[in-house]
Amino acid sequence: MKNSISTLAISLLLLPITAWAATDASHNYIELTGHTVGYAAIIVFILAYALVMAEEFTHLRKSKPVILAAGIIWGMIAAVYASHDMPHAAEQAARHDLLEYAELMLFLLVAMTYINSMEERQVFDALRSWLIRKGFSFRQLFWLTGFLAFFISPVADNLTTALLMCAVVLAVGGDNTRFVSLSCINIVVGANAGGAFSPFGDITTLMVWQKGMVEFWGFFYLFIPAVVNFVVPAAIMHFAIPKENPTALNEDVPMQRGARRIVVLFLLTIVTAVSFHNFLHLPPVLGMLTGLAYLQIFGYFLKKTTPLASENGANMGEVVPFDVFQKVARAEWDTLLFFYGVVMCVGGLGFIGYLAMASDVMYTQWGATSANVAVGVLSAIVDNIPVMFAVLTMNPDMPTGQWLLVTLTAGVGGSLLSIGSAAGVALMGQARGQYTFFSHLKWTPVIALGYAASVACHWWINSALF
Repeated sequence: MKNSISTLAISLLLLPITAWAATDASHNYIELTGHTVGYAAIIVFILAYALVMAEEFTHLRKSKPVILAAGIIWGMIAAVYASHDMPHAAEQAARHDLLEYAELMLFLLVAMTYINSMEERQVFDALRSWLIRKGFSFRQLFWLTGFLAFFISPVADNLTTALLMCAVVLAVGGDNTRFVSLSCINIVVGANAGGAFSPFGDITTLMVWQKGMVEFWGFFYLFIPAVVNFVVPAAIMHFAIPKENPTALNEDVPMQRGARRIVVLFLLTIVTAVSFHNFLHLPPVLGMLTGLAYLQIFGYFLKKTTPLASENGANMGEVVPFDVFQKVARAEWDTLLFFYGVVMCVGGLGFIGYLAMASDVMYTQWGATSANVAVGVLSAIVDNIPVMFAVLTMNPDMPTGQWLLVTLTAGVGGSLLSIGSAAGVALMGQARGQYTFFSHLKWTPVIALGYAASVACHWWINSALF
């Protein structure tokens, strides 16, 4: 029993991709879980991930240690296979992982490019200024920013959404630390919950969709559980918000020329990706890249018509040149490269055989429900991306209801701690001194109540899916 628990703990720390490697039954597979290379690979990954978790203190970008670790792990694996005169087995496994990564990376790159384009066209700034001008009370802003975070994050990513809403809170909250702190907690919970019921809301939901575990419309079964996850803690925190009105501001930020059309093109791109996947049975990334072409062509149109707009007397806010490749360059490359490192590291660990061992402990001995709830708690400590990769790599035989459960828990479990999601980590930096790890921790029991309520709600209203 002790060995099983140790194996599980180690395997969960390493985390994810490629069930193919862990379950390959051909003669080209060498069991390395008890080999020196296997132990060394675990140590390398744990050290790399420790550096990732310490990024806030070391200021070492999280992509750097995991990329190095990926090279070391696969180098050790390839050396063992080469010594057994099987040089191509490791090569095929690595290529498989690279293909998985390429699809997700290109999908995310297009989404990030659109978000950057909307940001540059001042779509988000215009929304922020509109909210500030309306003169809402602190309690109204608490709910408004929370609900906006919940409903924007399914389309944009939860990180961008959280940063936008936090900018509103900081602009109107000023030195009111209690309002800023509670609103930031509410935004993190709302953004993570909103991202859980959409294939585009979080990287984890995107992975589940692209793997074909849940159909596109199937994610919307999680809408009500996600609402419960957000509303339960928000309703309790509401009573701690000051009964005051902030000072109204008159800032008015106009959107740049082409902003609304870029929003429409982004929605059209999402429709294209879904259509390619559902009706043509092609990878969604092909639809997203087709959508990138929409933006590129529209960018060319803006570039060619900018001088004409200027000659016609348009204001300066409408004639800012548009360069789509600048938006590509401004993508979160550290995140994308971190994603590569995680995929390849855990792909190597899966090829060694550790994830098959963890799968046996969690999904055979514990049962799917207990395992999936535990995944959510774990995602509060370890980033939910590698956690979900681990589950997809294990590829347990589960009904749709259980796949939706693990999608929900991995998405909202990160709200339990401020370090449990990218949104929480980003807001600690943006609202430094007002929203902190311990200010969030104080409300963790309330957030946990929402977590438990959302799991129970899913189990109740979606019982037919289990």
